[in-house]
Amino acid sequence: MTPPTVDDPKTLVSTTWLANHLKDADLRIFDASWYMPDSDRDALAEYKAEHIPGARFFDIDDVSDARSELPHTAPPVEKFMSRMRAMGVGDGHQVVVYDGSGLFSAARVWWLFKLMGQHNIAVLDGGLPKWRADRHKTTTTPPTIRDRHMTVKLEPNRVRDVTQVARAAKLEDHSIIDARAPARFKGDVEEPREGLRSGHIPNSKNVFYQDLLNEDGTMKPPTVLRTIFKDAGVDLQKPAITTCGSGVTAAILSLALERIGKTDHALYDGSWSEWGMYADLPIATGAA
Repeated sequence: MTPPTVDDPKTLVSTTWLANHLKDADLRIFDASWYMPDSDRDALAEYKAEHIPGARFFDIDDVSDARSELPHTAPPVEKFMSRMRAMGVGDGHQVVVYDGSGLFSAARVWWLFKLMGQHNIAVLDGGLPKWRADRHKTTTTPPTIRDRHMTVKLEPNRVRDVTQVARAAKLEDHSIIDARAPARFKGDVEEPREGLRSGHIPNSKNVFYQDLLNEDGTMKPPTVLRTIFKDAGVDLQKPAITTCGSGVTAAILSLALERIGKTDHALYDGSWSEWGMYADLPIATGAA
C-alpha cells in the first residue's frame, strides 16, 4: 500500500488535500499535461474532455521562450506575467498543478513558478489518474477567469546555463543529476530527438525519474528518496544541478530534492537537447 502524502502547499499535496480546498477563493489549479511527441496523446484535447473543476490549461510549449531554438525553455519574465494574468493567476493565490500522466510535466511548472519567485505552488501527487482513482469529480466546464496582477521576482539561482554546467562538470563542485532512463544516460540507445549525440554529461549521476515514483504515480516518501539519491552516488552535501532530455523530468528530481529538505539545487534548462547538440562539449558513456 502506498503511504499517504505528507501535504505541503509549497511542494506536494494529496488528492484529499485538494478536494478539501477545492472551493477556496484563493485556489488556482493548472492542468499542465505535456507528452512526448511520439506518445500519440493530445494534452489540450484531453483537458477539454475532462479536467479537475476550476483547472486552467497550462501550455508548457506556449509559456516558454519563443526566441530559443531549444524546446520549452523558461520564458522572459514579462511573458510569464502576461500569460498568468490572462489565466487569472496572481498574487495571493495558492496554485496546484497536475498532469495526466501522474507525475511527469507538472513538476516543470512547479519549478517555473519557483524560478519566477512564486512559492505558493504544489504538485498534485499522482495527478489526474490518482484524482480519478480516488473517485473525485471531473468536469468539462471551463473556469471563469478574471485578470489578476502577479508580482514576479526572478530567482536566477534556480537555473543554470550550459557554461555554468560545463564548469561544474569540470570542477566537480556540484552534483549533476540526470533524470533520463539508464539506457539513454549510458549512451546505449539513440536519443529521441534527431541530431543529438548519445551519452551523458561527464561526472553526472543517473537517477531515473520513474524510480522516484510509486506504481500509482505518486512520489515516494522523503526517507526513500534520500536513499535513492545516495545509492546512485549523489553527494547531497554539494549543490545540485538537475538535467534530463529537455528540462521537464529534471524538475521531478528538483521536486524530490526539495521534499528531502535540500534547497541548494538548480535546473539545467537546456539539458541534453542543448548539451547533446554541440560537438565541442564533452560526453561520457557507460555507467557513472
